[in-house]
Amino acid sequence: MNFSIKQFNELTNDELYGLLALRAEVFVVEQQCVYQDIDGIDQQSAHLLLTENDKVIGTLRIVPKGLIYNEIAIGRVCLDANFRLNGLGKELMQVALNHCFESNINSIRISAQAHLENFYAQLGFESTGKAYLEDGIPHIEMLLN
Repeated sequence: MNFSIKQFNELTNDELYGLLALRAEVFVVEQQCVYQDIDGIDQQSAHLLLTENDKVIGTLRIVPKGLIYNEIAIGRVCLDANFRLNGLGKELMQVALNHCFESNINSIRISAQAHLENFYAQLGFESTGKAYLEDGIPHIEMLLN
């Protein structure tokens, strides 16, 4: 397995296709969430890819401050269902957080699915108390300082 962080313009066609396919598989098919995934933010974001044998099995995006929140945002976090429950999700997030910390970014805001609040709390995120529905799924805004 290999982790890599790339800006949008550094992604190969296969990597872009792979991350979009995984996001559709997880969010649209598995979670039955109809939403506009192609939202114009990917082009300005860094993308963390977790690959195995050149297949994208995990991904997330790191969004510059000012595009979604006043802080850096991490979003579109997803992992292939066949690779869950073995610590890879936590490792995926830790690689992203380390990248942010190495870039002197110390404040990160996320929109977490509410059922994953404890998962993100283990990484240091704290609920802001702002709970809401996003695309029919309960979410909670969380902040890491």
